[in-house]
Amino acid sequence: MHSHHSISQSPHPPTTPLAGKTILVTRSIGQSSQFGDRLAAAGATVIEMPALEIVPPSSWKPLDQAISKISTFDWLILTSSNGVEYFFNRLQTKGKNKSALKKLKIALVGEKTAQSLKKHDIQPDFIPPHFIADSLVINFPESLAGKKILFPRVESGGRQVLVKELTARGAEVIEVPAYESCCPQSIPLAAEIALRNGTLDLITFASSKTVQFFCLLTAAKFPEGITQYLSKTCIASIGPQTSQTCHDLFGRVDIEAEEYTVDGLTKAIIQWAQGLLG
Repeated sequence: MHSHHSISQSPHPPTTPLAGKTILVTRSIGQSSQFGDRLAAAGATVIEMPALEIVPPSSWKPLDQAISKISTFDWLILTSSNGVEYFFNRLQTKGKNKSALKKLKIALVGEKTAQSLKKHDIQPDFIPPHFIADSLVINFPESLAGKKILFPRVESGGRQVLVKELTARGAEVIEVPAYESCCPQSIPLAAEIALRNGTLDLITFASSKTVQFFCLLTAAKFPEGITQYLSKTCIASIGPQTSQTCHDLFGRVDIEAEEYTVDGLTKAIIQWAQGLLG
Protein backbone atom coordinates (compact mmCIF):
# COMPACT_ATOMS: atom_id res chain seq x y z
CA MET A 1 0.00 0.00 0.00
CA HIS A 2 2.65 2.50 1.03
CA SER A 3 5.21 1.56 -1.56
CA HIS A 4 5.57 5.18 -2.64
CA HIS A 5 7.14 6.02 0.74
CA SER A 6 10.81 5.30 0.43
CA ILE A 7 11.53 3.93 3.91
CA SER A 8 15.26 4.47 3.84
CA GLN A 9 17.48 5.99 1.17
CA SER A 10 20.60 4.34 2.51
CA PRO A 11 21.35 1.35 4.71
CA HIS A 12 22.15 3.79 7.54
CA PRO A 13 19.90 6.80 8.05
CA PRO A 14 21.85 10.06 8.36
CA THR A 15 21.29 10.08 12.13
CA THR A 16 23.96 7.38 12.47
CA PRO A 17 26.77 8.55 10.18
CA LEU A 18 29.31 6.64 12.28
CA ALA A 19 27.55 3.27 12.13
CA GLY A 20 30.08 0.46 11.67
CA LYS A 21 33.02 2.59 12.89
CA THR A 22 35.04 1.63 15.95
CA ILE A 23 36.58 4.65 17.69
CA LEU A 24 39.10 4.77 20.51
CA VAL A 25 38.62 7.84 22.73
CA THR A 26 41.58 8.86 24.89
CA ARG A 27 40.62 11.06 27.80
CA SER A 28 41.34 11.72 31.45
CA ILE A 29 40.32 9.37 34.24
CA GLY A 30 37.08 10.38 35.91
CA GLN A 31 36.13 12.83 33.18
CA SER A 32 32.57 12.15 32.09
CA SER A 33 32.76 11.17 28.46
CA GLN A 34 30.29 13.48 26.77
CA PHE A 35 32.46 13.11 23.69
CA GLY A 36 32.20 9.31 23.68
CA ASP A 37 28.44 9.59 24.21
CA ARG A 38 28.15 11.88 21.20
CA LEU A 39 30.09 9.51 18.97
CA ALA A 40 28.01 6.57 20.21
CA ALA A 41 24.81 8.52 19.52
CA ALA A 42 26.06 8.96 15.95
CA GLY A 43 26.31 5.17 15.66
CA ALA A 44 29.96 4.48 16.50
CA THR A 45 31.26 1.67 18.68
CA VAL A 46 33.26 3.60 21.28
CA ILE A 47 36.15 2.18 23.30
CA GLU A 48 37.50 4.41 26.04
CA MET A 49 41.10 4.57 27.10
CA PRO A 50 42.00 6.93 29.94
CA ALA A 51 45.38 8.38 28.97
CA LEU A 52 45.59 11.11 31.58
CA GLU A 53 45.00 11.38 35.30
CA ILE A 54 44.42 14.68 37.11
CA VAL A 55 45.92 14.88 40.60
CA PRO A 56 46.80 17.62 43.15
CA PRO A 57 50.08 19.53 42.61
CA SER A 58 53.23 18.33 44.40
CA SER A 59 52.87 21.31 46.75
CA TRP A 60 49.98 23.64 47.60
CA LYS A 61 52.32 26.30 48.99
CA PRO A 62 52.55 28.64 45.96
CA LEU A 63 48.76 28.58 45.44
CA ASP A 64 48.09 29.06 49.15
CA GLN A 65 50.44 32.07 49.26
CA ALA A 66 48.68 33.59 46.27
CA ILE A 67 45.26 33.01 47.87
CA SER A 68 46.42 34.70 51.09
CA LYS A 69 47.35 37.80 49.03
CA ILE A 70 44.47 37.50 46.57
CA SER A 71 43.44 41.15 46.90
CA THR A 72 46.82 42.31 45.52
CA PHE A 73 46.09 40.88 42.06
CA ASP A 74 44.41 42.76 39.19
CA TRP A 75 43.47 39.73 37.10
CA LEU A 76 42.94 36.00 37.50
CA ILE A 77 43.46 33.94 34.34
CA LEU A 78 41.92 30.49 34.10
CA THR A 79 42.63 28.27 31.09
CA SER A 80 41.18 24.89 32.05
CA SER A 81 38.23 23.43 33.88
CA ASN A 82 40.70 21.55 36.10
CA GLY A 83 42.28 24.90 36.97
CA VAL A 84 38.85 26.26 37.91
CA GLU A 85 37.90 23.28 40.08
CA TYR A 86 41.20 23.01 41.91
CA PHE A 87 41.47 26.77 42.44
CA PHE A 88 37.98 27.13 43.92
CA ASN A 89 38.35 24.02 46.08
CA ARG A 90 41.56 25.42 47.49
CA LEU A 91 40.00 28.85 48.04
CA GLN A 92 37.34 27.12 50.13
CA THR A 93 39.89 24.98 52.01
CA LYS A 94 41.61 28.25 52.97
CA GLY A 95 38.35 29.54 54.42
CA LYS A 96 37.49 31.97 51.62
CA ASN A 97 34.71 32.10 49.09
CA LYS A 98 34.15 33.86 45.79
CA SER A 99 33.51 37.18 47.55
CA ALA A 100 37.30 37.23 48.11
CA LEU A 101 37.57 37.72 44.32
CA LYS A 102 35.43 40.87 44.24
CA LYS A 103 38.27 43.23 43.26
CA LEU A 104 39.72 40.77 40.78
CA LYS A 105 38.88 40.69 37.10
CA ILE A 106 38.71 37.22 35.58
CA ALA A 107 39.79 36.24 32.08
CA LEU A 108 39.31 32.73 30.79
CA VAL A 109 40.28 30.54 27.87
CA GLY A 110 38.32 27.54 26.65
CA GLU A 111 34.66 26.69 26.38
CA LYS A 112 34.89 24.02 29.09
CA THR A 113 36.56 26.53 31.38
CA ALA A 114 33.63 28.88 30.85
CA GLN A 115 31.15 26.11 31.72
CA SER A 116 33.07 25.29 34.91
CA LEU A 117 33.15 28.92 36.00
CA LYS A 118 29.42 29.21 35.37
CA LYS A 119 28.85 26.39 37.88
CA HIS A 120 30.34 28.70 40.51
CA ASP A 121 27.94 31.49 39.46
CA ILE A 122 30.78 33.73 38.38
CA GLN A 123 30.76 35.95 35.32
CA PRO A 124 34.15 36.35 33.63
CA ASP A 125 35.20 39.90 32.74
CA PHE A 126 36.86 38.84 29.50
CA ILE A 127 36.73 35.87 27.14
CA PRO A 128 38.94 36.09 24.03
CA PRO A 129 37.37 35.49 20.59
CA HIS A 130 36.70 31.79 19.89
CA PHE A 131 37.87 30.99 23.45
CA ILE A 132 41.43 30.72 22.08
CA ALA A 133 44.52 31.48 24.20
CA ASP A 134 46.40 32.99 21.26
CA SER A 135 43.78 35.73 20.95
CA LEU A 136 43.78 36.56 24.67
CA VAL A 137 46.67 39.02 24.72
CA ILE A 138 45.88 40.68 21.37
CA ASN A 139 42.31 41.43 22.43
CA PHE A 140 42.96 42.12 26.10
CA PRO A 141 40.45 44.79 27.25
CA GLU A 142 42.98 47.02 29.03
CA SER A 143 46.66 47.86 29.06
CA LEU A 144 48.70 45.09 30.63
CA ALA A 145 51.51 47.36 31.78
CA GLY A 146 52.05 47.00 35.53
CA LYS A 147 49.14 44.60 35.97
CA LYS A 148 49.58 41.77 38.46
CA ILE A 149 48.11 38.54 37.12
CA LEU A 150 47.50 35.26 38.93
CA PHE A 151 47.65 32.22 36.67
CA PRO A 152 46.76 28.88 38.37
CA ARG A 153 47.79 26.14 35.96
CA VAL A 154 48.94 22.59 35.42
CA GLU A 155 52.21 21.93 37.23
CA SER A 156 54.19 20.55 34.30
CA GLY A 157 53.95 20.42 30.54
CA GLY A 158 51.72 23.45 30.03
CA ARG A 159 52.32 25.95 27.22
CA GLN A 160 54.50 28.96 28.00
CA VAL A 161 53.29 31.17 25.14
CA LEU A 162 50.63 32.97 27.15
CA VAL A 163 52.96 33.90 30.01
CA LYS A 164 55.63 35.14 27.57
CA GLU A 165 53.15 37.36 25.74
CA LEU A 166 51.61 38.81 28.90
CA THR A 167 55.07 39.51 30.34
CA ALA A 168 56.21 41.11 27.08
CA ARG A 169 53.34 43.59 27.47
CA GLY A 170 54.49 44.60 30.93
CA ALA A 171 52.35 42.38 33.13
CA GLU A 172 53.69 40.61 36.20
CA VAL A 173 52.48 37.02 35.94
CA ILE A 174 52.49 34.81 39.02
CA GLU A 175 52.17 31.20 37.88
CA VAL A 176 51.08 28.71 40.52
CA PRO A 177 50.56 24.97 40.13
CA ALA A 178 46.89 24.19 40.87
CA TYR A 179 46.88 20.58 39.65
CA GLU A 180 49.07 18.05 37.88
CA SER A 181 48.37 15.62 35.07
CA CYS A 182 50.10 12.28 35.04
CA CYS A 183 50.05 9.02 33.15
CA PRO A 184 47.63 6.30 34.35
CA GLN A 185 48.95 2.88 35.38
CA SER A 186 47.28 0.61 32.86
CA ILE A 187 45.32 0.18 29.64
CA PRO A 188 41.75 -1.19 29.64
CA LEU A 189 41.70 -4.69 28.13
CA ALA A 190 39.20 -3.75 25.41
CA ALA A 191 41.52 -1.00 24.18
CA GLU A 192 44.56 -3.27 24.20
CA ILE A 193 42.73 -5.98 22.21
CA ALA A 194 41.40 -3.48 19.64
CA LEU A 195 44.89 -2.00 19.16
CA ARG A 196 46.52 -5.43 18.85
CA ASN A 197 43.94 -6.67 16.35
CA GLY A 198 43.97 -3.47 14.33
CA THR A 199 40.19 -3.14 14.54
CA LEU A 200 40.14 0.61 15.25
CA ASP A 201 38.90 2.83 12.44
CA LEU A 202 39.78 5.99 14.32
CA ILE A 203 41.59 7.21 17.42
CA THR A 204 40.93 10.63 18.95
CA PHE A 205 43.23 12.97 20.89
CA ALA A 206 42.04 16.15 22.60
CA SER A 207 45.41 17.29 24.01
CA SER A 208 49.14 16.90 23.47
CA LYS A 209 49.55 15.19 26.80
CA THR A 210 47.07 12.44 25.92
CA VAL A 211 49.17 11.71 22.81
CA GLN A 212 52.37 11.52 24.88
CA PHE A 213 50.81 9.41 27.61
CA PHE A 214 49.14 7.12 25.03
CA CYS A 215 52.61 6.38 23.66
CA LEU A 216 53.98 5.80 27.17
CA LEU A 217 51.08 3.53 28.10
CA THR A 218 51.31 1.42 24.98
CA ALA A 219 55.13 1.14 25.09
CA ALA A 220 55.01 -1.58 27.78
CA LYS A 221 52.47 -3.75 25.93
CA PHE A 222 53.74 -3.03 22.42
CA PRO A 223 57.56 -2.94 22.77
CA GLU A 224 57.97 -3.02 18.99
CA GLY A 225 56.25 0.38 18.75
CA ILE A 226 52.58 1.26 18.49
CA THR A 227 52.70 2.96 15.07
CA GLN A 228 52.60 -0.31 13.09
CA TYR A 229 49.35 -1.24 14.87
CA LEU A 230 47.80 2.06 13.79
CA SER A 231 48.49 1.64 10.07
CA LYS A 232 44.79 1.23 9.23
CA THR A 233 43.63 3.65 11.92
CA CYS A 234 42.77 7.26 11.23
CA ILE A 235 44.28 9.72 13.77
CA ALA A 236 42.03 12.63 14.79
CA SER A 237 43.23 15.71 16.67
CA ILE A 238 41.35 18.57 18.33
CA GLY A 239 43.72 21.33 17.20
CA PRO A 240 47.15 22.46 15.91
CA GLN A 241 49.03 21.91 19.19
CA THR A 242 47.79 18.32 19.51
CA SER A 243 48.39 17.71 15.78
CA GLN A 244 52.01 18.77 16.15
CA THR A 245 52.49 16.15 18.89
CA CYS A 246 50.81 13.51 16.68
CA HIS A 247 53.25 14.39 13.88
CA ASP A 248 56.18 14.15 16.29
CA LEU A 249 55.15 10.78 17.73
CA PHE A 250 53.19 9.02 14.95
CA GLY A 251 54.56 10.81 11.91
CA ARG A 252 51.09 11.88 10.83
CA VAL A 253 47.67 13.19 11.71
CA ASP A 254 44.65 12.57 9.47
CA ILE A 255 41.90 14.79 10.82
CA GLU A 256 42.10 18.10 12.65
CA ALA A 257 39.04 19.87 14.00
CA GLU A 258 38.36 23.28 12.45
CA GLU A 259 36.95 24.57 15.71
CA TYR A 260 39.15 23.37 18.58
CA THR A 261 36.37 21.93 20.73
CA VAL A 262 34.78 18.53 21.24
CA ASP A 263 31.91 19.67 19.00
CA GLY A 264 34.39 20.67 16.33
CA LEU A 265 36.12 17.31 16.57
CA THR A 266 32.80 15.43 16.40
CA LYS A 267 31.86 17.40 13.26
CA ALA A 268 35.20 16.63 11.61
CA ILE A 269 34.86 12.91 12.39
CA ILE A 270 31.36 12.79 10.90
CA GLN A 271 32.57 14.57 7.74
CA TRP A 272 35.42 12.07 7.50
CA ALA A 273 32.98 9.15 7.86
CA GLN A 274 30.77 10.60 5.12
CA GLY A 275 33.81 10.74 2.87
CA LEU A 276 33.91 14.54 2.82
CA LEU A 277 37.47 14.78 4.10
CA GLY A 278 40.64 13.74 2.35
